[in-house]
Amino acid sequence: MKRLPIYIIALLISTSAILSSFTNLKVVSNNTFTPPTEVETLLSYLEENDTYINADVQLLIQASEVKKNLKNPKYHLIDIRSYTWFEYGHIKVANNVKSVDLLNYFETKINPSDFDKIILICYSGQSASYFASLLRLAGYDNTYSMKWGMSSWRVDFAENSWQKNTKNKFADKLETKANSKPDQGTLPVLKTGKTDAKEILRARLEKAFATPYSDYIVKSTDVFENLSQYYVVNYWDNDKYNNGHIPGAVQYTPRASMSSSADLLTLPTDKKIVLYGSTGQNTAYVVAYLNILGYDIGNLGYGANSFMHKILKDKKWDAFGTKEINMYPVEE
Repeated sequence: MKRLPIYIIALLISTSAILSSFTNLKVVSNNTFTPPTEVETLLSYLEENDTYINADVQLLIQASEVKKNLKNPKYHLIDIRSYTWFEYGHIKVANNVKSVDLLNYFETKINPSDFDKIILICYSGQSASYFASLLRLAGYDNTYSMKWGMSSWRVDFAENSWQKNTKNKFADKLETKANSKPDQGTLPVLKTGKTDAKEILRARLEKAFATPYSDYIVKSTDVFENLSQYYVVNYWDNDKYNNGHIPGAVQYTPRASMSSSADLLTLPTDKKIVLYGSTGQNTAYVVAYLNILGYDIGNLGYGANSFMHKILKDKKWDAFGTKEINMYPVEE
């Protein structure tokens, strides 16, 4: 058999190498790795390390438990009300700390692990729940909030908070029709400039603590008069939802719905979301969580107590009333 000239052999080898290189480039091109977005990184970290949003964890502490443990060194009370209201009257062992200073207080002023329970206290229990949620996201899972706030401690505090905000104005405007959740969509976009989950979380927490809770309050009057502007989340079980809810509201099951494997991705990213439950306290924990993830989120002030109080009272569904008010001593 006649041998091929050496230059032809060289040409064939060169051509084969070129074709091989193109083939390899194609394989690389088809397997390009797309790094996760900031919010994907953060959500994955939170779902791996945090359970209080989607678990049966008791987050609210009754005033009676606080009163019983005033001399317990394992309980630490933090009152986040204004200095003026704190001076007017506060629980004897409470420490007055501005909400904007809470993270620094936990990191430099106390050793949080020294306490079994660190309890935040505010006027109504709503802002305390919101900031307790942020602190839990920061890793302080021994942080709680006092149910009903100082409104449950003495009647004059209740008069300036819960008692003037419990109403029935829209009790006759409710619907019983079940509204379906939308299809799953995308997560919000975060732009902290970080790639590490802990660094992203830190950036989001610093921004959240620097923002007053009042920025996340939505009044029931505004919701009922502008229903098309909001995606309303009814954070109740089905029985309460079916009894009557804000028109258009969609039911999300407490401690179950807000995970990526459940209904989290059905929340819109192009519309203001408003959560409501009975009191605005449990939902404040969820509002803080969703805020950290980048959702445009609000908490319905005083929850369903603000528009259907009598129904809640008749059905014994966490309605605020005189039985929730104690006459415990304060330091002035």
